[in-house]
Amino acid sequence: MTEHDYTISLNYQHRIRFTRNAFDEGNRMLARLLQTNGRAKVLIFLEDSVAEAFPKLEGEMQEYFSSTPGLELKRIIVAPGAEICKRDEKVLHSVWDAVNEEKIDRHSYIFAIGGGAFLDVIGFGAATSHRGVRLVRFPTTTLSQDDSGVGVKNGINAFGKKNWLGSFAVPYAVVNDFAFLHTQPENVRRDGLVEAVKVALVRDGAFFDWLEDNVQLLAMLKPHALEEAVERSAILHAEHIAQGGDPFELGSSRPLDYGHWSAHKLEQLTDFALTHAQAVSIGVGLDTLYSWRTGRLSENDAKRVLALLDGLKLPLYHECFESKNVNGRRVIFDGLEEFREHLGGELTVLLLRDVGQGEDVHHMDEALLEYCMQMLKKYSAATTADERERVFG
Repeated sequence: MTEHDYTISLNYQHRIRFTRNAFDEGNRMLARLLQTNGRAKVLIFLEDSVAEAFPKLEGEMQEYFSSTPGLELKRIIVAPGAEICKRDEKVLHSVWDAVNEEKIDRHSYIFAIGGGAFLDVIGFGAATSHRGVRLVRFPTTTLSQDDSGVGVKNGINAFGKKNWLGSFAVPYAVVNDFAFLHTQPENVRRDGLVEAVKVALVRDGAFFDWLEDNVQLLAMLKPHALEEAVERSAILHAEHIAQGGDPFELGSSRPLDYGHWSAHKLEQLTDFALTHAQAVSIGVGLDTLYSWRTGRLSENDAKRVLALLDGLKLPLYHECFESKNVNGRRVIFDGLEEFREHLGGELTVLLLRDVGQGEDVHHMDEALLEYCMQMLKKYSAATTADERERVFG
């Protein structure tokens, strides 16, 4: 018997671009970005809400490609987005059907223009067509521009669980077009800032300080502040993926999923009436209090985190925390096992030791978590600074 082990090293270029009005005839960023080899086909998937908000966009894209040598626009397909597209396989199948019908190959491009859920589904379709068609993501929401859109994960929900079916695939490029950002509803623009808070907490204390200093501007959604927060957050997320040593999550540590073990479960328990961003805000609040109560994070820093989330008008509590099974155990705790199961191996949850510094733990005390949930409930109901201060005793 003989054994042979080989190391296969793959190098990916993760291209992140920030621009405005990418399809304006005077903006040639895309023309420089795409490799055409003389002629490349482009298939565009456009989320229906974006098409509605930008009624001239389809015409602008058609005109752009007609004046760009080497690129052939095959079709623009408007499809449903939001969380429902991750639970209905019709959108995924529409990708495969269009790739087949338009004879899209691995030297072609699929453009996905929409929010994070839409990018997940179109990206999964691109990654599984011909074992991988080049994907260009155009995130359109705060949440997708500052976090998920610059990631390397794709997927759809299955078996009642988030992203159970999916793939890791580095997109050919991510184009954050700020022209999309400011047309979103206020709550969508604001909610997405939670991922900026999260990545600052786990990677960059100075960025957290900046978020605190600019909380009023961000709460009012002032464009210059919102764009800077989005760009700094996106870069931190991309740097962690590219330089953190585990882009495809082969290990058990997931620092960018701080606060997410309960967030994913909260989404399920509310049948996704609670958005991902809102659920993450609550999850970040919970794990921050737990970090403090376990002696890792200072009380002052825990207060800073809750104050920032509150200042950004993000939620900190949901009644689903109270849901219990027939044995009297809180249903939210099922999220811990689902979080572990998603990667396999032992449970690994990131907690905070400092603003900008995390620590992996492998056990969560459910009784202490219940205490922290009650603290969040009281904090969320408080209407004055004195009442919030009394929550901490």
